[in-house]
Amino acid sequence: MNHLGYRWVIVAAGALMTCVGIGAMFSLAVYLAPMSVETGWSRAGISSAMTLDFLTMGVAGFGWGALSDRIGTRIVVLIGAVLLGAGLVLASRATSLIEFQLVYGILVGLAAGAFFAPMIAAATQWFENNRSLAVSLVSAGMGVAPMTISPFARWLISTYDWRVAMMTIGIGAWILLIPAALLVRKPPAASTTGAASPLAIEAGGAGMSATQALRSPQFMVLALTFFGCCAAHSGPIFHMVSYAISCGVPAMAAVSIYSLEGLSGLGGRLLLGVLADRLGAKPVLIAGLLVQALAIATYLFVNRLGEFYALSVIFGTAYGGVMPLYAVLAREYFGQRIMGTIFGAATMVSSLGMAIGPLAGGFVFDTFNAYSWLYIGSFSLGLGAMAVAFAFPPLPRSRDQLQVA
Repeated sequence: MNHLGYRWVIVAAGALMTCVGIGAMFSLAVYLAPMSVETGWSRAGISSAMTLDFLTMGVAGFGWGALSDRIGTRIVVLIGAVLLGAGLVLASRATSLIEFQLVYGILVGLAAGAFFAPMIAAATQWFENNRSLAVSLVSAGMGVAPMTISPFARWLISTYDWRVAMMTIGIGAWILLIPAALLVRKPPAASTTGAASPLAIEAGGAGMSATQALRSPQFMVLALTFFGCCAAHSGPIFHMVSYAISCGVPAMAAVSIYSLEGLSGLGGRLLLGVLADRLGAKPVLIAGLLVQALAIATYLFVNRLGEFYALSVIFGTAYGGVMPLYAVLAREYFGQRIMGTIFGAATMVSSLGMAIGPLAGGFVFDTFNAYSWLYIGSFSLGLGAMAVAFAFPPLPRSRDQLQVA
């Protein structure tokens, strides 16, 4: 296969890795209720494993990205595949809460971080044209995960138990991802690419080093908006299945709500991406953040399956649609040559936001036996993210022309 055809193999491998890696990690939302009942562990205690996942994934993703520049993407994602299966298999055998938290929170988070940033970087190496499409397709694996991994986990739990389900998915991760990792390779022209330190590379057209960019007001706004956005939606996403069950929705139907959110997120990426090309990333991001916040607040007033389905379409479209826009803004403000460093740093900050929601939601439920305050707090954070996004300065005309060129 020539290199023009093989680049789509790279995209497919990347999409599979993000689907299985992120899907396996996020499936803890499906395990939450049955694990709590079977083990007696608190929901806050189990959810804290997800918080640790996000913290580990954020830091590890930045490290894995840098390591992939030095030793190649293939070995990084291969290590990630081995760690993911090992983390799930070992977590399924945990006999104490602290053991589960450490194994699931560290090993699974470390593995999940090995896929996204390295495979996004690999895809951009293979594509000169259709680069945005390639990156979107790799990241789309995260949207497919709630429609595949989560329902499969729920079926395994219903048929067997949560331990068998988690072990099965861990073994499945080895079967799927180790061969996929072996397919990853550099494009022919990339073999001679230098390995300059990313902090020494200057932003295209701006003469700004990555160190300067990380200290700039533009990056501060980007990172704070990304943080607030993720802190707002992480709790409602993670606790959606449990919340729906607490409202009387059957367990499998509750998982289908979560799956529909993921499907809507795929559509949102395409819809808001097209709108951003026409209207600009900033106004579309602000509008998307407003819709996200309003959707979160509306969950306070729904309790029927049909209502959950309708709202999940809106919520999924909003939170899924805004996520790629941060990468667009990073490139517009800082250029392609330090894109990996800037977006990797912003993603690491956003992971801190993602880490808040699961733990906060578990604490709220354990304290009040209800999720109302989770949605009130998340709504407030969503409005805060939208307010910060207004601070994005106008894009310099010269930078616009540079990007078009």
